Amino acid sequence: MEKSLFRYVWRHTKPEQFSILLIIVLAQVFYFLSLNIPKTIVNEAIQGRAFEKDAQGRAVAGSTTNFFAIDIPIPGFISDVGSIHIFDGIPLEQVPYLIALSLLFLAMVIINGQFKLNINTMKGRMGERMLRRLRYELFDRVMRFPQGHFRKVKQAEIATMVKDEVEPLGGFIGDAFVQPVFLGGQAATALFFIITQSFWLGMVAVGVLSIQIGIIPKLRKRVLVLGKQRQLTARQLAGRIAEAVDGAADIHANATSNYERADIANRLGRIFLIRFELYKRKFTVKFLNNLLAQTTPFLFYLIGGYLAITGQLDIGGLVAVIAAYKDLPPPIKELIDWDQQRQDVQIKYEQVIEQFTPDAMLDPALQAPLPEPPLKLNGGLMLSGVSAFDEAHKLLDGASFKLDGSSHVALIGPPNGGKEAIALILARLVHPAAGQVKIGDRDLVDLPEIATGARMGYAGADTYLFPVSVRENILYGLKQQEHAPAQYGDEEKGERERYFSESRRAGNPLFDVNAEWIDYQAAGVSGPEEMDKRILDLLPAVELDDDIYRMGLRGTIDPDAQPKTAAAIMQARAELHQRLSDPQIAALIEPFSRDRYVRNMSVAENLLFGTAAEADFAPERLAQNKLVLRVLEDQKLIEEFVEIGRQIAETMVELFADLPPGHPFFEQFSFIAAEDLPEFRVMVARIAGKGGAENISGDDRARLMALAFPYIEARHRLGLVDEALQAKLLKAREALAEALPEGAVEVYDREKYNRAATIQDNILFGRLIYGQAQAAERIGALIGEVLDKLEMRRTVAGVGLDFNVGNAGKRLNAAQRQKIGLVRALVKQPDLLVVNDATAVLDGGAQARLMAAILKLRQGSAVIWALSRPALAQHFDMVLALREGRVIAQGGFEELKKPGSAVADLLAAE
Repeated sequence: MEKSLFRYVWRHTKPEQFSILLIIVLAQVFYFLSLNIPKTIVNEAIQGRAFEKDAQGRAVAGSTTNFFAIDIPIPGFISDVGSIHIFDGIPLEQVPYLIALSLLFLAMVIINGQFKLNINTMKGRMGERMLRRLRYELFDRVMRFPQGHFRKVKQAEIATMVKDEVEPLGGFIGDAFVQPVFLGGQAATALFFIITQSFWLGMVAVGVLSIQIGIIPKLRKRVLVLGKQRQLTARQLAGRIAEAVDGAADIHANATSNYERADIANRLGRIFLIRFELYKRKFTVKFLNNLLAQTTPFLFYLIGGYLAITGQLDIGGLVAVIAAYKDLPPPIKELIDWDQQRQDVQIKYEQVIEQFTPDAMLDPALQAPLPEPPLKLNGGLMLSGVSAFDEAHKLLDGASFKLDGSSHVALIGPPNGGKEAIALILARLVHPAAGQVKIGDRDLVDLPEIATGARMGYAGADTYLFPVSVRENILYGLKQQEHAPAQYGDEEKGERERYFSESRRAGNPLFDVNAEWIDYQAAGVSGPEEMDKRILDLLPAVELDDDIYRMGLRGTIDPDAQPKTAAAIMQARAELHQRLSDPQIAALIEPFSRDRYVRNMSVAENLLFGTAAEADFAPERLAQNKLVLRVLEDQKLIEEFVEIGRQIAETMVELFADLPPGHPFFEQFSFIAAEDLPEFRVMVARIAGKGGAENISGDDRARLMALAFPYIEARHRLGLVDEALQAKLLKAREALAEALPEGAVEVYDREKYNRAATIQDNILFGRLIYGQAQAAERIGALIGEVLDKLEMRRTVAGVGLDFNVGNAGKRLNAAQRQKIGLVRALVKQPDLLVVNDATAVLDGGAQARLMAAILKLRQGSAVIWALSRPALAQHFDMVLALREGRVIAQGGFEELKKPGSAVADLLAAE
C-alpha cells in the first residue's frame, strides 16, 4: 500500500477531486460578489449616495439609480481606472433599490450556501467511499497474512484498527485536497476584498494572520506526539481487555482478578495523563488562536475608525471590511486545524499500514476466483527436502517422502516432532522455507487457494466455529466462490445494481453475499434438502448424531414454513399421550388441560398457560407486567398473592436461618437468593405486626407478590395453592387470555402446534411430575421410541442442525467442536483428507471408533492423519514416523513395530 496518505487518496480520487475543485473555483466568484453588497446597501441605498439629493441632503423623490450595475473595483496601487464597468443595471427608486439589494444579498447567501452544501456532500461521499476502500483493503490484507503472523497480533487490536483507527481518515480523505483549496480560496477572496477597500486594513489583517499561521502550528507539534501516544495506548488497552476476556477461566482459577484490575487501572491512569496533557495543550492553543483572531477587529475599529473620521475611508467601506473579516478567521482557523489533522492522520495511516504489511504475505492471485471448477488433486503426494520454520523454531528439516494418491497414511512421532508440520504444510497453513511439495505434477505452493480449499479437507485440533448454526458451520468448507447468482425481484434488482455500482467506485469486489456460495456439486448433492441428508448420514461416523438429535428436541420450528414437520410432531404428541393409559407412564407426566390447574407448573405458568412470544410476558417478568397485575386486581387476587408471598418469605427465613450459602435447599426453594436473605429477614420482622396482607404497603407488597409467581405446589409443597385458589387462578387465566395482545403468548392447545415452544415440549404437552426417579431419562427414552416408530428421528436431527453454536462454538463442548470440524472436512468429499490430531480430546476408544468409521468412508481416497496415539496407526496402509523435523521411518505398521525398527520403541509404548 502507499506509504503516503495523500498519494493514496490522489491515486483513487483524481476525477472527483477535479470536479470538486472546479465547483470551488466557481463558488469563489459568487463569494467575492456577495462581499461588496453590504457596502453598496449602506452607502448607496441607506445613505442615498446613488440618488440626487435636495437641500436637506435627502434623495429627491422620483430619482432613480441603476440596480445590478456591475463594477469591479480596482485598487489605486494597481491602476487609476477606479473600476471596470460590466453592466448598466435596472433603474430603481431608493426604497425599491434597498429591497432589491437586500434580496440580492439573500440570494447570494443562498447560492453560497448551496455551493457549500454541494461541496460538503461531494467530499463527504468521496471520503466515505475511500474509507470503505481502505477498510476493505485492510481486511483483504488480513486474509493474506501468513498464519504465523496471527500469533504475533491480537485480534482486538486488528479489529480496532480496521473499525476505529481509520475512522478519522475517512473524514480527512474528503478534505485532503478540497479543504485547503476551499478554505484558502475563501480566505484569499476575503483578504483581497479587504485590500481593495483599504490597503492599510488589508496589511493589518495580513500581519495578524501571519503571526497566527506562524505560531499555532509550532505549538501543536507536541499535541501530535501526544495524539500518537494516545492512539497506541488505547490500542494496547483494547488488546489487554481482549486477553482478559479470553483468559477469564484462568484468571478465576488462579484468583488473579485483582492483578488484572491493577494492570488495567495502571493503563487507564497512563491514558488519563496523556489525554489530560493533550486537553491542556489543545485548549491553550485554542485560547491563543481566539485571542489573535479577536485582535484584528480591535485594530479594524481603531485604525478603520480613524481613517473614516479623517475621510480616507467611507463608512460603507468600513462596514464591508468588518463584514468581510468575519468570514476570514474561520477558514484560517480551519486551515490550521486541517494542517494539524493532516499530520495526525498521516501518522495514524503510517501506523496502521505498518501493522498490515507483514513479511511473506500471500499473493492476491492465489485467492482470486476461478473461472472453472477446480481440477481434482489426482496423483501421489511428494515432499522433497522440505524445511519449515515457526519464528526461531524449526518445524521440518529437509523432510522427503512419496505417497500413493489413494492410500491412508498415519503420521506419528513425538509432539512437535514434525507430524503436525506436515499436516499444516499440506493444508497450506505453513509455507515451506525450502524444498518442494507436489500433488501429482502440480506444485502445491503454486495452486490457487480455492483449488486446495475445495479439493482438500482439513480438520485440526483447534476447530474454529462461527456464531451461526451447526449446518452453516459444516457447510462453511463449501463456500470457496459463487456458484449461482442470487434471484432478485425488479425492485431489489435495482437496489443491487446501485450497490454494485458503488462497490465498483469504492474498489470493493463485486461479490454478492446473497448469491449461492455452497458448492452442492462438490458434496455430491443437488440442493439443500439432499445436503441435509448428506450431513445427517455423516453424523454417525463421528458419533455426533445423538447430540444433534438432542439439540433438535430443544429447537423450535415455524409451522407455517415447515407444515409437514409440525404435523408429524403433532402425530408424535398423540402417540405419546395414547401411552398415558399405562399407569407407569402416567405417573411421569401431568398433561396440560385448559380447565385444570397444573400442579407441576408455577403460578406464573398456570396464569399464562402458554409460551411467551414476547419478553414482557416471560414467567419471570409477570410480577412487573401491568396487564397481568390489572387482571389480578380485577379478579381480586392481589391480596392473596401478597399473602402467599408473605408466607413464603416467613418460611424461607425460618428454613434458611442456619443454613450456609450454597446449601441444596437454596436451589430447591429458589425464591430467595442467599445474599438476599438478610434483607427479607428484616422485611418479615417489619411486617409481622401489621396484621393482614391488606396492611402491607409500598415496595414490600411488590416484593412479596413477586415471590408468589414462581411457586410450584408439586415441588415446594407448602400447601399455599388450595382448590379454592386454583379455581380463582383458572378464572384469571381465562381473563388474561382474552386481554392478551395478539401474538404475545402462544397458548397451549392440544390440537395446535405451539410455535414458541420446543419440539420436546410440543410432543410432551405437559410437565414432568416432581419426585419421580429418573423421570427425565425415562420420558426422553419414550419420546425417542415414539419418534423412531414414526421415523422422525432424522427430522428432529435436521432441526438440530439449526442450533446456534454461539461465539467461537462455546455453546458446545470441545469434543463436539472437533467432530463438527471433521464433518466440515468430510462433507466436501475431498480428494485428500488431512486430519491433524482432530480427535485429541476424545478417549482412546472413541478415537479408534471415529477413525475406523472415517477410514471406511474414505475407502479409495487419500487420508493423511497426524496421530497423538501411535498405536492407532495399525488401521492405516502406511505409517510415516518423524522426529526433530525429519522422516526417520516409513512403512507398514507391522514392519515398523518389529524390534530394531527406528520407531519400535514409540509403537511399543502404546
